[in-house]
Amino acid sequence: MTQSAQPQGAPHDAQQQGTGTRPGLVERARSWWRWLVHKWRASLQFRIVTTTVLLSLIVILLVGGYLFRAIAGGLEADRVRQAQGEARTLTRIAQDSFDTSDRTGSVEELTGLVNSVVRQQLVPQGTDPDRQIILTRSINNDSPTLLSTVLSGDIQPADIPLDLRRAVAADPTRQQTKVSQVSVDGNRLPAVIVGSQVEISLAGSYDLYVVYPMQREQDTLDLIARSLALGSLGLLALVGGVSYLVTRQVVTPVRRAAVVAERLSSGRLNERMRARGEDDLAMLGKSFNEMADSLQNQIRQLEGLSRLQQRFTSDVSHELRTPLTTIRMAADLIYDSRDGFDPVVGRSAELLHNELDRFEELLADLLEISRFDAGAAALDAESTDLRDSVARVVDFAEPLARRRGSEVTITATGECIAEIDSRRVERILRNLVVNAIEHGEGQPIEVRVAGNATAVAVAVRDHGVGLKPGEASLVFNRFWRADPARARTTGGTGLGLAISLEDARLHDGWLQAWGEPGAGSVFRLTLPRRRGVAIGESPVPLQPSDGEAPYDQESDR
Repeated sequence: MTQSAQPQGAPHDAQQQGTGTRPGLVERARSWWRWLVHKWRASLQFRIVTTTVLLSLIVILLVGGYLFRAIAGGLEADRVRQAQGEARTLTRIAQDSFDTSDRTGSVEELTGLVNSVVRQQLVPQGTDPDRQIILTRSINNDSPTLLSTVLSGDIQPADIPLDLRRAVAADPTRQQTKVSQVSVDGNRLPAVIVGSQVEISLAGSYDLYVVYPMQREQDTLDLIARSLALGSLGLLALVGGVSYLVTRQVVTPVRRAAVVAERLSSGRLNERMRARGEDDLAMLGKSFNEMADSLQNQIRQLEGLSRLQQRFTSDVSHELRTPLTTIRMAADLIYDSRDGFDPVVGRSAELLHNELDRFEELLADLLEISRFDAGAAALDAESTDLRDSVARVVDFAEPLARRRGSEVTITATGECIAEIDSRRVERILRNLVVNAIEHGEGQPIEVRVAGNATAVAVAVRDHGVGLKPGEASLVFNRFWRADPARARTTGGTGLGLAISLEDARLHDGWLQAWGEPGAGSVFRLTLPRRRGVAIGESPVPLQPSDGEAPYDQESDR
């Protein structure tokens, strides 16, 4: 089957460049091949129909070839049997004529006798007008009398196979038969050649060959071949059409299921398949709809629970602020008067004051998390030099770094101006720098700032305890701690990195972590230089030059 339309996806310029030239043909063939590969991978129906047609073609070729060979063999066998019987009769007639004739006194009389027998007795009385007679001297004839070869048509003695002549000479009493190619009117045709030996007085043994060109059999086979070819093409077309209709009944519901599944995944939970009848496809549609109903109910339950949890967190956080304010006022009053108390009571006042500070930070973080969960967080972006934000954060953390014995160094390269929310970015950087100081074991802290055409980035590295395998994917979880038994000397809430990750996502940026036990850790913040412009690559590598391959957790994934 042929198609006049160009396949979808095949480039038009492949037909326009160098028509008739080899590069143009190669490019066109490649375009068709790419289209076929894409269609094969993308369409189940195309794959089934193509496979069915190809398998049907193989079966038709095998069966058609077998039938064609069987018919050809049957026609040839019938023609050989007919030729052998007729040639046997002609040989007997010729031998009887030679034996009973009295025209054997000279070579001229023998020549006239031979021509008369071949051209008047053997050819006209034959039942097959297409046969031709050749009478020629046998290869084992040593008689001095030599007669000319007699022909009844245009087939020459050269068309007689040598092995057939040798077989006739080797066994003169038996008839020898062979199917070979002969020249008739300038065309090569198969023919049945039957050879026998006759005895001519004074001239010795001569070979009598009766040649039957199989023109009618060849025409019959050509007709059968054309019929088989046309029938095969028609059958392939029918098989292709039937397989297309059959597979369409199966593929169409599957395609509808895929469309409905895509709509469900996009949030359109009310989408359902049409299920009619009681067959397998109808059962598939009903099962799919039941699954969708179950998922919709579960998603709604989870959404309800999530909203309830978010509201509970937000309400509890808000409600706790009022008593916390009162407790803070009383605690501050007690804390200011701690010098007049008993030493044990004074120490208790200090502990109360410190824990209230941490409690207030926890409430603030919970309120911020509830804003993210509710989708109420907004970005107040303006053009800012990220190096200034890094400098302010490092100055803020300098007292803690001195107490921990860590030296914080800043390295800046490239243009670092970007459209960011300074408050949120500095909150991210404070979390990263403070965590690096706390877990840095008194080792130096390195802060690297850089920018490229699409992004700006800050990487904070410490040389402390590092992260175990798999922990880099957990550090941004809420309330997660690498070592629960480890004391928080800086009073962290366990929500800092989770809030940082949400702040980075709000900027359409990345927040990634890498670490190894004993080699320290690296936290990298990558932000787009301009809002709405995707990040190509981060200008700061996450993996240190002396470290192993990092575990990347991009916040936009």
